[in-house]
Amino acid sequence: MPEQSTNHRASGASAEDLAAEFLRAKGMTIVKRNFHFGRVGEIDIIAEDGEILVFVEVKARASMMYGSPEEAITPSKQRAIRKVAEGYLYTHGITNRECRFDVIAIRLFHTEPEITHLVAAF
Repeated sequence: MPEQSTNHRASGASAEDLAAEFLRAKGMTIVKRNFHFGRVGEIDIIAEDGEILVFVEVKARASMMYGSPEEAITPSKQRAIRKVAEGYLYTHGITNRECRFDVIAIRLFHTEPEITHLVAAF
């Protein structure tokens, strides 16, 4: 595996660790991380905010060269996340439960990571 891909995956995992800690600090419970549904895609974090099941996409950027972290969540990415969420609900037999889709955007180009939590982002 190329070194750049390995570093990219490691920084993604580090960003997800930051996001999970951030959500826990807000009182949310982490249910699952890195849920894959076939070839459809992956959801970074599944959490509970009280009775609400929350599907969280984590995006981190070390610079703004390719845009903000939030801009990386395109309409096609949103559709894929929704399909994976449907797969999660189906495989876990979950019906009639309020769900939402949040985004955690992390900017890593300051001395301390800057975390933005977009609740019900899409």
